Amino acid sequence: MPVYAPRGAVATSQPLATAAGLVALRRGGSAVDAALAAAVALTVVQPGSNGIGGDLFAIVWDGTRLHGLNASGRSPAALTRDIVGAGVPAPPSHGGAQAVAPALPSRGWLPVTVPGAPAGWRDLHARFGRLPFAVLFDDAIAYAAGGFPVSPRVATAWGSSVALHASLGDAPELAEFAKVFTVDGGRAPRAGERWSNPDMARTLGLIAETGAGAFYTGEIAVALDAYARSTGGLLTGDDLAAHASVWVEPVPASYRGHEVWELPPNGQGIAASVALSILDGFDLAAIAPEERLHRRIEAIKLGFADAHRCVADPSCAPDVTGLLAADRVGVLRASIGDRAAPGVGEPARGGTVYLCAADADGTMVSLIQSTYLGFGSHVVLPGYGFGLQNRGVGFSLDPAHPNVVAPGKRPYHTIVPAFLTRAGAPVGPFGVMGGHLQPQGHVQVVGATLDDGMDPQEALGAPRWYWHAGRSVRLEPGLAWAATDLARRGHEVEIDADPSAYGYGQAIWRLPDGGYVAGSEPRADGCAMGY
Repeated sequence: MPVYAPRGAVATSQPLATAAGLVALRRGGSAVDAALAAAVALTVVQPGSNGIGGDLFAIVWDGTRLHGLNASGRSPAALTRDIVGAGVPAPPSHGGAQAVAPALPSRGWLPVTVPGAPAGWRDLHARFGRLPFAVLFDDAIAYAAGGFPVSPRVATAWGSSVALHASLGDAPELAEFAKVFTVDGGRAPRAGERWSNPDMARTLGLIAETGAGAFYTGEIAVALDAYARSTGGLLTGDDLAAHASVWVEPVPASYRGHEVWELPPNGQGIAASVALSILDGFDLAAIAPEERLHRRIEAIKLGFADAHRCVADPSCAPDVTGLLAADRVGVLRASIGDRAAPGVGEPARGGTVYLCAADADGTMVSLIQSTYLGFGSHVVLPGYGFGLQNRGVGFSLDPAHPNVVAPGKRPYHTIVPAFLTRAGAPVGPFGVMGGHLQPQGHVQVVGATLDDGMDPQEALGAPRWYWHAGRSVRLEPGLAWAATDLARRGHEVEIDADPSAYGYGQAIWRLPDGGYVAGSEPRADGCAMGY
């Protein structure tokens, strides 16, 4: 059921994190305070999907306008294409579109980029916070130090990552992972089992006390530099000290009299923007449900073709707003026929959390953070209880592509928060995590809301489809009725009941008479709460 709240609301994929956010609201904190308390708690209670060593993006409605924060990190200054690509051929360009298959190995030091989340927490708080920064870490530190019962979906994903880790070999930088993230000699915690991480509690305390200074120039930075030097990593203290978040302007796409806002590159939000712009020109209500589904799938393929061609570090990426020009979108719309097109690029996998929050003053936050691919690189800093992300996997080896791997560069990013407005007035924050699924999830939640009139909980619970690659489409069992027609159109259809294949989302909408209605992903362990 949706949650209706008169003053404020928080929605996350973990009840303990949602509760931490609600505590911040009830203490008089802003929506940003609530989002940060929840985000920091998620690094503890959902550790395979996000962490201290990950990245963050956010969109904030401050009561008047939207602000975007890109808190993603850059590659080490020592990372070059020659180091990565010696003897490795560049992937095929597919007419200028990047094949999003890993250019870098997915584990170990090589794909590690500078973590941006701690700086993102600090920068969001500095601009929009009310409570003391350190207070927002209280619940997370308590769960890390004293333990918490692991929830079912987290336990399942954790088990998969531990099994993968066992197959990675005995590289020295991977040894700490098992010491921190396994129990009883090498297994993952089971659902309901209590797990703690005292070293992580101390690290969170250092970040809280120093406003993230310890992470980028202090004790933690020194430890990361030394560990990289001793185990073959490229990350240095200078790389950490040079990190800075960037405030950016969100990009709007029109859909059914509303504006759907995404962040500009290096995130892949433009894929959703292009797809929704295409679909806005179709009268979907006038066509059969099977045809409607076919057009949505074809539109997201076209959106991804643009994203795979254009998304890169902001200093290297072309201006993506031109991709939404009406004449160009019209040409793309006209290209959608009765048959399934092949699609471009390979799927990027997930490992992310999304959350949103809203307060009594009308501030609303859409926030996403990630270490990527299930515990990221599996490089864990001894004595500090956290692992590092592997976002370098998002780089290309194609020297002609704007996303080619290079020193001090932000890679293609899968994680994308979103926000919905109508005629410039806020409706609310939403997002769906899940790698390649994220822009597809945005299209589906927006369609369920604006085409089908669903509330946030209904929209998040509606059966989902997932364009995988080429002509391959996966359907939840609730969409099995469309399989025959889609196959007739050339789609390669698979009915897949695994809920983890379809992403986990959250949404909060502002009510016309004040207050909010919130929904939380039924495929995950989380919930929405309000007051």
